[in-house]
Amino acid sequence: MPQLTNNDRKLYADLDRPRTRRETGLFMAEGTKCVLDTLPHFRQKCLCATADWSERHRHSLPATLDITIVKKADLERMSHLSTPPEVVAIYHIPECEIDVASVLNGLTILLDRVQDPGNLGTIMRIADWYGVRQIICSPETVDVWSPKVVQATMGAISRVRCHYTTLPEFISRFPEIPVYGTFLDGSNIYATHLPDNAMVIMGNEGQGISAEVAQCVTRRLLIPSYPPGEPTSESLNVGMATAITISEFRRQSLK
Repeated sequence: MPQLTNNDRKLYADLDRPRTRRETGLFMAEGTKCVLDTLPHFRQKCLCATADWSERHRHSLPATLDITIVKKADLERMSHLSTPPEVVAIYHIPECEIDVASVLNGLTILLDRVQDPGNLGTIMRIADWYGVRQIICSPETVDVWSPKVVQATMGAISRVRCHYTTLPEFISRFPEIPVYGTFLDGSNIYATHLPDNAMVIMGNEGQGISAEVAQCVTRRLLIPSYPPGEPTSESLNVGMATAITISEFRRQSLK
């Protein structure tokens, strides 16, 4: 049975740091649901669990899976959650390339400097629900392999891939694909024809889409408040705005 060393414990606890994830090529998933959802999809380095957890879940795990039995105190030192879980999995970060065919034939979400881990996790769940299989992120967007993002995806990280690149450069590679963004001076999204094949840009939580990226937008959309003209909130949360926007694209596609 594998043993947890002090060096292992320190390394895993340090996986909340981007530099450590880059240098080791590892990331962490925490908690029963997150681990069971991700286990079939990523190459495992280590699965650390209490003896009680291992006994309860052995039936749902591969017979060949090696489990490192640890104490709750070990998990408390490694965990990045406010309430330490009974199990954590350490995975190798997969190497994958942008699926060009998907960009040319479907919807692609682009994120411009989205900073909050919870927002990225929510957007990945939205993408998963609506069949968007990859997200293109600006370099300033929060790291998808952060423990907080992994937790917030609720398993969607197993099916949705995030790629990091300069957005204007990426958009320029596909001049034939229309690029949509949400703005206060855009056209009413519910009165606009939306195609099956498009890029949809969502901006930073406080500043929206940057001026540089906004120049790449070919179709400006507005999510209207209701009733028109009434005082309302200044803006929608980026996760909410993503859900509304992608939902309308899919609604029109299903008509």
